[in-house]
Amino acid sequence: MRSMDLTPLLRSSIGFDHINRLLDNALASNEATYPPYNIEKLSEDDYRITVALAGFAEEDLDVSISDGVLIVSANNNQDQTEEAEDRYLHRGIAKRSFERRFRLAETIRVMGASLENGLLTIDLQREVPEHLKPRKIKISSGDTSKKAKIVDHKAA
Repeated sequence: MRSMDLTPLLRSSIGFDHINRLLDNALASNEATYPPYNIEKLSEDDYRITVALAGFAEEDLDVSISDGVLIVSANNNQDQTEEAEDRYLHRGIAKRSFERRFRLAETIRVMGASLENGLLTIDLQREVPEHLKPRKIKISSGDTSKKAKIVDHKAA
C-alpha cells in the first residue's frame, strides 16, 4: 500500500502528526462488514453507536477501550459439530466471532452500553476541555519592547 504525503496540506497546521496514519487506516480495504452498525449524532455533543448482534447474550460480548479505540468483540465458543450443522436447512443468522473497532477522538467519552432486542447500544459524549474551547485573545496596543523581558543567555 502506498503512503500519502500530506505535507503541503499541513503547512499551516500544528499538532496533526497522526493524520497520515488515520488516512492510511481509512484507505485500507480490509474492513470487516460484520456485524452491521449505525453511528448517530443525537445532539451537538451526544453520539450513539448501535451494533446489530442477533443471537448474542450480554455475557458473550466484550466492550473495552484501549489507546483511544473502542473495541466491541465476541468470541463464539459454540460447538460447531456436523450434527448441529445438519439440523439447519438455512442458516442466515450469523453468530460468529468478531472484533469491531471505532477510533474515538480524545474528547469523546463512553457513557455506557446496553443490549436490548439484539441491538448493542453504546452512548458517547463529547467533553471539550476548557483549554480546547474557543477563546478570545486580547490585543494590546503600545510599545511591546517595554513588556518583553530579556532572559540571560548564558548556559547554566
